[in-house]
Amino acid sequence: MQPSVSLLKSTSYEIDLLMGQIEQLLAPLGGIGHFVKPGDRVLLKPNLLTGARPTKECVTRPEIVYCVAKLVQQAGGKPFLGDGPAFGSARGVAKANGYLPICEELDVPIVEFKGKRYSTVGENFNHLLLSKEVMEADVVINLPKVKSHMQLTMTMGVKNLFGCVPGKMKAWWHMEAGKDADRFGLMLVETARTIDPDLTIVDGILGHEGNGPSAGEPKELGVLAASGNVFALDQAMLAILKVDPETVPTQRAARTLGLNFDLEAIDFVLSRPEDLAIDDWKLPTQMMAIDFGAPRVLKSTFKHLYIRFIKETFEAYGKKPSKV
Repeated sequence: MQPSVSLLKSTSYEIDLLMGQIEQLLAPLGGIGHFVKPGDRVLLKPNLLTGARPTKECVTRPEIVYCVAKLVQQAGGKPFLGDGPAFGSARGVAKANGYLPICEELDVPIVEFKGKRYSTVGENFNHLLLSKEVMEADVVINLPKVKSHMQLTMTMGVKNLFGCVPGKMKAWWHMEAGKDADRFGLMLVETARTIDPDLTIVDGILGHEGNGPSAGEPKELGVLAASGNVFALDQAMLAILKVDPETVPTQRAARTLGLNFDLEAIDFVLSRPEDLAIDDWKLPTQMMAIDFGAPRVLKSTFKHLYIRFIKETFEAYGKKPSKV
């Protein structure tokens, strides 16, 4: 089936203007009502990477989430917000980035992701833990930020869904698959197609270029993008940025699995990538190994997993564990 991708020039986060532009963006895809039905529990999954650099465009802007949440409510859906930051809580990172006022105004709960084992589409990653809050939602709306990435070249729709792996398990995957960029990219693609988000809306009004995902700088792109097919959407964004897909591990993995499309096979229902293309997007000036040998992360991870194992073992036998 030919995927549809909607691309729109957009240069402002001013709420009234942004609301109209997101409605315009979604209209050729059937509008929000095509994705959300009355009574649906709708997960809004932004990029909540960090609370440490709130002015550097490292996370999805709260204005985007505000507008999408209002549209979901207008369609009769019940939105809730969630992510699985590697450090800190979803609520803490959301607070640092100005999300709490909009969540309180719209009565949108913020949930912390907890892991559960689900069968993936492919058989190579069936030991993958995914958030049950994601997998049990009626609708998943993926809300990534366009960023360069020192380990994966680019992070967009597919990579954003790695946030649905609970925080401490991310470090485990960096160690388990991080020695091989193609295996790590394959894991990300398997995660994405297992979650299979109903809709992805990319915040590309201001991107984050250079040594991302957090050590780069803001970059004006002026783009909003949406699609029901996260793989086609990522391809469109790479075409806009003029980034070679072969340099992006998730794109190589998607091609291997037959999930990529020729740009000519994508139905661009508004603008085409060449209409919005930029020539000066900055990729990382240095690349890091995906496993990044982060002792603090791994020590924290294994302590967390060890404590949980001890706790669950004692609880199974009806005993109270001593402090570890």
